Amino acid sequence: MNTLPLSIAPDHPAYAGHFPGQPILPGVVLLDRAQRAVEQACGIVIGGIAMAKFLSPCQPGDALVLDFEASDAAVRFEIRSGERRIASGRFTVATASQA
Repeated sequence: MNTLPLSIAPDHPAYAGHFPGQPILPGVVLLDRAQRAVEQACGIVIGGIAMAKFLSPCQPGDALVLDFEASDAAVRFEIRSGERRIASGRFTVATASQA
């Protein structure tokens, strides 16, 4: 299992409209950041997402950690803030024809 910090600024523009008075980070931003972190750490290209579950909202200032395990075909991941699970899922790894 690999672990990386997942840094998202508390003033990220996605918080502004999602939702006024109680900002949470949209899941698409979490997935994008996780994908980029895995690709950079492993030197691979993600081909898609096979499954994602959003378990708890991510609020401005949450210290996020990305745990992941990569194989030739897939990357299982979990995003946490302390012990609180934020999201989990599985990316597919691109084949040579997709990359």
